[in-house]
Amino acid sequence: MKVRILSAVVLLPLLLVIVLVLPAWATAALFAAAAAVAAYELLWGTGLVKHVRLVAYSMVMAALISFWSLRPSGNLASIGIFVFFLLLLGEMLAAHTKLPFSQIAICMIGGVLLPYLLTALVRIRAMFSMVTGQEEMGKFYILIAFVIAFSADSGAYFVGRALGKHKLCPNISPNKTVEGAIGGILCAVIFVELYGLVLDKAFGFDVIYVYGIVYGILGAIGSIVGDLSFSVIKRQIGIKDYGNLIPGHGGILDRFDSMMIVAPMVELLLQIINIAVPMAGVG
Repeated sequence: MKVRILSAVVLLPLLLVIVLVLPAWATAALFAAAAAVAAYELLWGTGLVKHVRLVAYSMVMAALISFWSLRPSGNLASIGIFVFFLLLLGEMLAAHTKLPFSQIAICMIGGVLLPYLLTALVRIRAMFSMVTGQEEMGKFYILIAFVIAFSADSGAYFVGRALGKHKLCPNISPNKTVEGAIGGILCAVIFVELYGLVLDKAFGFDVIYVYGIVYGILGAIGSIVGDLSFSVIKRQIGIKDYGNLIPGHGGILDRFDSMMIVAPMVELLLQIINIAVPMAGVG
């Protein structure tokens, strides 16, 4: 536990500096690296794919998804995914007796789907700069995903430890409780509303607080779903962690499992019911 807390104390401020202070391309570079490592963890680290070139193709593709998310270009992304798929099929044709299609499908998940979900954070960072023309506007919105994911996770942990009696999914994650899940949802709602208050009072945003309830509830549920889903994969494969990159936390997939669902959910919600509209001169 001490190692876990120390890692968070050191790495969280660094993460926030890269995401909130440095230019948007730094956010894209950060998550390009994270997506590439996540692809490696899912494919090679789990033992699901032990083909060097397939893993390498997937890692490169995962990194490119992040940069394409920063400057969306439908044609370029489509061409890249098509070439990636052709490379995978070429490897399967060259070793058709040894390389099953199931490994190709897993590479598509590791190289395209999971990076696309994770790099929703990059798209949020870039989303409002394209709409408003203000380059730094996205930094206010990307933090919503972090607030939801971290508050839901922390709330579920501490409330579960203090009050948890009823197991949520004992066969998947024995330590998770119904009380913890409810605590995580409540914490997410509270902290989203508090962040909305900061945007309103400190930065002059027009905040629709009732939307914060929707963000908190759906985001916390998404966090739970992401956490449990990646736990199922680990149990089916028979591993404890996806990696050991982050002391006390495991690998990228261990730390960002809930964010895989929270980030794209926030991206979608921002397009449907934007919780905070910038006033003139903000940013």
